[in-house]
Amino acid sequence: MIDKLKKLCIKYKSFIMYGIFGVLTTVVNYFVYWLCARPLSLDPMVSNTIAWVAGVAFAYVTNRKYVFESQENSTKGIIRELGSFTVSRLFTYFVEQAILFVFVKRLGFNDLIIKLIANVVVIILNYVLSKLIVFKKKHE
Repeated sequence: MIDKLKKLCIKYKSFIMYGIFGVLTTVVNYFVYWLCARPLSLDPMVSNTIAWVAGVAFAYVTNRKYVFESQENSTKGIIRELGSFTVSRLFTYFVEQAILFVFVKRLGFNDLIIKLIANVVVIILNYVLSKLIVFKKKHE
């Protein structure tokens, strides 16, 4: 039983690690959003942009090192990796902004609830983009 569990953990290591660091990234993103939107009373769209920057910085470091265990060490390779990471995150940033715009700005839903729902959508999209494009192994 233990061996079977160990094999499953090894097989799905990047997915498990992404789940852990995805939750931590969401906590960073959500906290920064809350801080900007509540105590600082910034607009939800502005708050989300600031939270996105904080979340992307945290996510790049943790995804590169712990989730996808990137072996890229050349300056050119790291710049390519960071560039594709940022572009993929920009895509999901606009998805999240659209969700916030429609449900918070136009329909008047609670921004903290919609932000949480949008984060779930973004986490899924980010995993797929990171796995297939950003941190794709050289042999794949």
